[in-house]
Amino acid sequence: MRRDRFVWCGVMFYAILIALMCFSPQSTTGLLEVSTPGIQRFGRLLLLLTPFNSIVNLTQVKSVGQLIWVFLQNVMNVFLLFPLMLQLLILFPNLRTVKKVLSLGFLLSLGIELTQLILDLLIDANRVFEVDDLWTNTLGSYLALVTYRFFSKKFLK
Repeated sequence: MRRDRFVWCGVMFYAILIALMCFSPQSTTGLLEVSTPGIQRFGRLLLLLTPFNSIVNLTQVKSVGQLIWVFLQNVMNVFLLFPLMLQLLILFPNLRTVKKVLSLGFLLSLGIELTQLILDLLIDANRVFEVDDLWTNTLGSYLALVTYRFFSKKFLK
């Protein structure tokens, strides 16, 4: 019971972090002047609808710094939902199937992306709806299941 309360606190804390990371307005100026290739603009909406955009538009990357930025963005997207999903797997035994984890990971990712579109319509948050985020976040959810299963077998024998 005490463990569950601790994990629930972790879920709430990480959900707040996700909201801050994904929904707060993004600055148009930053330390690195990196523009993501392939972005399409529809009024205030920014969309990146090219699947595997990082690979498809790799030739548009102009520097090593930009290449590192693109790589890190993809890695961060894979692990965005990982901690949340890992905690949910601890709390909900009926979630521990590949189908349920992939479905929930995809739906959470889709919810994040659609909320970013709505925020851009309402307050011009300068967020980008990215198709690749859907599969990278879902992959991270699956990796959380693999990690959970590994540690469950290792430590709960």
